[in-house]
Amino acid sequence: MRESALYETFARQPLAFEKGEGCWLETIDGERYLDFAAGIAVNSLGHAHPHLVAALTEQAGKLWHVSNLYDIPNQRTLGERLVAHTFADKVFFTNSGAEALECAIKTARRYHYVNGQPERYHVITFEGAFHGRTLATIAAGGQAKYLEGFGPKVEGFDQVPFDDIEALQKAIGPQTAAILVEPLQGEGGVRRLPNASLRRLREICDKNGLLLMFDEVQTGVGRTGKLFAHEWAEVTPDIMAVAKGIGGGFPLGACLATDEAAKGMKPGSHGTTFGGNPLAMAVGNAVLDVVLEEGFLDAVVQKGLLLKQSLAAIADEFPDVIETVRGEGLLIGIKCKVPNALLQQAMADQKLLVVPAGDNVLRLLPALTITDEEIREGVRRMHDAAAAVHAAQKANA
Repeated sequence: MRESALYETFARQPLAFEKGEGCWLETIDGERYLDFAAGIAVNSLGHAHPHLVAALTEQAGKLWHVSNLYDIPNQRTLGERLVAHTFADKVFFTNSGAEALECAIKTARRYHYVNGQPERYHVITFEGAFHGRTLATIAAGGQAKYLEGFGPKVEGFDQVPFDDIEALQKAIGPQTAAILVEPLQGEGGVRRLPNASLRRLREICDKNGLLLMFDEVQTGVGRTGKLFAHEWAEVTPDIMAVAKGIGGGFPLGACLATDEAAKGMKPGSHGTTFGGNPLAMAVGNAVLDVVLEEGFLDAVVQKGLLLKQSLAAIADEFPDVIETVRGEGLLIGIKCKVPNALLQQAMADQKLLVVPAGDNVLRLLPALTITDEEIREGVRRMHDAAAAVHAAQKANA
């Protein structure tokens, strides 16, 4: 077999899937896997959801792309629906979370620029954050492993320790424009910023004339049991970046903002060729059709409790393998006592897919449509995986 033509930027698992349905994936060899990864929280309604498939195929037969040189009716519709169900007044559609974060950062900087304070362009972020892979967003995240080899770090981002409000206040200066935070870090190890801290950030921003920006790329669109995770703290941001689950598997992101925060974003100040095209808008509207149905988010909360409580029992049985279980809704983290790659492989051996994260954590991100029966099946496989790791540790002791 000749060498792959692809960039060698991914350490891919030796698995290739041909089709999927709901929470299940099938390899080209016909093996079935229970998917608790969901494309890293992207396939919010599972694989091949009939409503999404119908919306996409219907639109595909009409019109794919025209660019933002022209009005796109479904874009207006999705924007109005997002505004109706959030803090926001304005929406800018993108293709990805990184692009949504770029728009958020530019919106914050532009806000201060039109207010006559161009020197205010610094954004304070928390250590352990992940905001994307562009030059600006790796600088915002501040993680050395993502910055290495790409030249000088983009100026204008100041990291402080996670949930260290005192350090954050000391970092605020005449150059500070905004605070950017994930209400619940995903890549950083499923670490939740306490509700009290989120409320404190809102107070600090209001006191210092700063914009509060939330990165809800992973936590948004029902993942935690609210439409957006910050709703648990009853705090609203000025700007928010969204992606992943909003497209249910189709590339789609969005930057949401208040009228005040977005006042500097005028014609020519920002743009996109593909963002918000008819295909993406058809799918985004279809996702909201399902997620906004009465009782849907309440069901996510209940499913999350079932999963978390079941995992706690496994942690109690195998304390040498699992240290703790944390998270909200269907964004759950297993903090491992063994290397997380070891437990991840044991789960793959049980034909269960999960996602690694920082702080030696494994993320569980099943489709929001998962059934209780599928949760119990996943838990059974996790139990068997933990038991296998426990037995191997014991044998090697």
